[in-house]
Amino acid sequence: MINPVRISYQTVEFGELDIHLCTLRDKQQFSDPDDTAKNLGISSALWPIFGVIWPSSLVLAHYMDEYETHKKRILEIGCGMALSSLLLNKKHVDITATDYHPEVATFLTRNTLLNNDQKIDFERVDWADKSDQLGLFDVIIGSDLLYEDQHIVLLANFIEKHANTHCEVILVDPGRGRKNKITKAMTEFGFEHTHTKPIDTDYLIDDFKGHILKFWR
Repeated sequence: MINPVRISYQTVEFGELDIHLCTLRDKQQFSDPDDTAKNLGISSALWPIFGVIWPSSLVLAHYMDEYETHKKRILEIGCGMALSSLLLNKKHVDITATDYHPEVATFLTRNTLLNNDQKIDFERVDWADKSDQLGLFDVIIGSDLLYEDQHIVLLANFIEKHANTHCEVILVDPGRGRKNKITKAMTEFGFEHTHTKPIDTDYLIDDFKGHILKFWR
């Protein structure tokens, strides 16, 4: 970032394990002096969305804290502040993170160093781009990805492109009204599914109205 934005530091606790984060101070921050984000179609209103910790991100990270990785290769889609990736990396899991925002890589590097951990593999990707170098994964995760109806097909196709024959997909949806649409798209690729409410969400300030969407084949 050329122009500074206001930042804050916080620690998210997972039992005995702490994840330290440098984030944007709030959703009012903005810095795009070279129009990098603008040229990618990211408006000033959308620019800060990547840089704060959302409830869905916390739900996903707490779910993954209990998840048995079994040396699986895991991909986080639309990682933003990449809380789940940082947590899994702390546990020495094979994790790759992706996002479209041009500043995510900078914060990911900063936060990885803040936690004294090894570099996390990262690639900036557009779900519609078919030329990424990610490869195939055993588990694909993400939180709060379904902002628009047009994202449904793009997301499902992106997941299918990077899913191994046997793959589990874990998406946390805060209740934007599109869980049934993504489920329909995923079943067309041969995935079974469940929608469950997260339990023990005392780490959230407000009640979580969304679901954990799990798909597998």
